[in-house]
Amino acid sequence: MGLSLRSWIANEGGKHCILITWLSVSAWIFWRTFILYCSGAEYHYLHKMLGLGLCISRASATVLNLNCSLVLLPMCRSILTVLRGTRQVSSKKARRLLDKSKTFHVTCGVAICVFSVVHVGAHLVNVVSFSVRYSDEFPALNVAHYRGQDPHLLILTTVPGITGVLLVLVLFLMFTASSHSVRVGNYEIFWYTHNLFILFYVVLLMHVVGGALKYQTNVDAHPPGCIPANQTRAHSDTWPNQEVDGELVAESREMSLVCKEDAHFQPHFPQTWLWVLGPLCLYCGERLYRYIRCNASVTIVSVVRHPCDVIEVRMLKNSFKARPGQYVLLNCPSVSSFENHAFTLTSCPTENKETFGIHVRVVGDWTACFSELLLPDLEHSEILPMTNQRRYPNCAVLPAPGCMWMVRLAVHQRKFSIMKSVCVWLAASELRLSPVSCMLSLMSGVVINCRGCILCGCAES
Repeated sequence: MGLSLRSWIANEGGKHCILITWLSVSAWIFWRTFILYCSGAEYHYLHKMLGLGLCISRASATVLNLNCSLVLLPMCRSILTVLRGTRQVSSKKARRLLDKSKTFHVTCGVAICVFSVVHVGAHLVNVVSFSVRYSDEFPALNVAHYRGQDPHLLILTTVPGITGVLLVLVLFLMFTASSHSVRVGNYEIFWYTHNLFILFYVVLLMHVVGGALKYQTNVDAHPPGCIPANQTRAHSDTWPNQEVDGELVAESREMSLVCKEDAHFQPHFPQTWLWVLGPLCLYCGERLYRYIRCNASVTIVSVVRHPCDVIEVRMLKNSFKARPGQYVLLNCPSVSSFENHAFTLTSCPTENKETFGIHVRVVGDWTACFSELLLPDLEHSEILPMTNQRRYPNCAVLPAPGCMWMVRLAVHQRKFSIMKSVCVWLAASELRLSPVSCMLSLMSGVVINCRGCILCGCAES
């Protein structure tokens, strides 16, 4: 029990510490924003009109800003590769946390969906409140043009309303297409809908420009709840001063709350870009760097067809360096110019051999088209020399972070004596485990979800 607990802390402790920190920060900024809009003097009249919907909508918006900025960082694969290969990140635990980047990306995505539902629900209440509680005293505070205006018109005729509807539609497409069944059954749908994030961020930056919610700028000259000067004079004429116990009890308290001027309101300066702009520029720069690196085409040396719809592809690329256990992102413009699929390296370049290889199992549309381009109408293996090579489609390969350290920690650093060689082919797309991980899982009895890991004999694990 003690060994298992220590192993769990060593393997999963860092991940859960980051999760707790992320939850704490999200809860703190939610509560801080909620209290600000609930009791802040500059939001007194706006809160009086909208009530609890104002506090919840703004608090959830702050959490959305945080997660919309964090969700991009785990997808900067080239930066993670550099960090993982530097000497500054020499700890196995730190490298294991970097390998969990996709998990954090999914967690932030789920949080965006959850708080988007809360944010939309709160704003629907606000739209109704703007229509029902139209303020005749402060016309500048209103979004509605008159009392009882149709809330649907407020949504469809304002910038925050139109952009909000677009954001909900884009987020719904991205979220539903990210399910496991869609990714496995039709990866292309997942890929293309996920690239709608560009439209999502553009519309998000436009969403905050409308300025529907306004705050009071002259709180000192117009304290919340103060009495206008004309009403004070009328009140003094109606209720003359009275003397109680020899003291003049006039309107002294009320005079201290007399408004010096009318209330002035203005919308907030947009703050979403302050949260999002940095990570968005970093991610766009990283994508540009990957695109430049992928311009160097890859020469396909040989293609071998194996049983169970598995093909082996051996390639050659100048200055390509990789270590056992890593995976690469494969792009074939003849199939799709925008799709990058991950495959584990089954052979790496050495001093005597510069080629590297992957095994691809035909399980989806992309792999089927890729296989057809490599081996059209052939039922046998094809190994062609470089001098007589058939014309293969152009491909691009980009190295990605490896998983060797993660595998060693996952089996609690047990030592194994492998007496016989085991042939392992990893061929499914989106697979991040190395052949070593499959062998260790078999020898140790540790269950690892290794879809597409095929042993000699075509048995899936």
